[in-house]
Amino acid sequence: MAEGNTFKLKIITPDRIFYEGEASMVEFNTTEGEIGVYRAHVPTTVIVAPGILTITESDGQKEAALHAGFAEILQERVTIMAEIVEWPGEIDLGRAEEAKHRAEERLASKTPETDIARAETALHRAIARIEVTKK
Repeated sequence: MAEGNTFKLKIITPDRIFYEGEASMVEFNTTEGEIGVYRAHVPTTVIVAPGILTITESDGQKEAALHAGFAEILQERVTIMAEIVEWPGEIDLGRAEEAKHRAEERLASKTPETDIARAETALHRAIARIEVTKK
């Protein structure tokens, strides 16, 4: 991969620098849909939605579960500030499956007390965790 095709990628959570390195592409979900970013992307800021984060490096791809935050996209640098990001090895699959089941039950109950948006977000987070561990 040519050096000129990469950009600096930094992913930060409240407790750590999750990732810092050179990438040729990064893909993740936003509130407007899935986005793929290469070097020289039009500068923008986006809101991150729960889903799978895919980082393409010169030696392959890395995937993680990305939950919420925002991203600043510049032509030679992308910074993602996330609430939570997890590598597959950091995820407790049983706990994620239980969270998915609870969220599905809350959505199915449709009681007046149910916070639908919160239940949907919990469901999307659980699905992202499950999917990234199974790849």
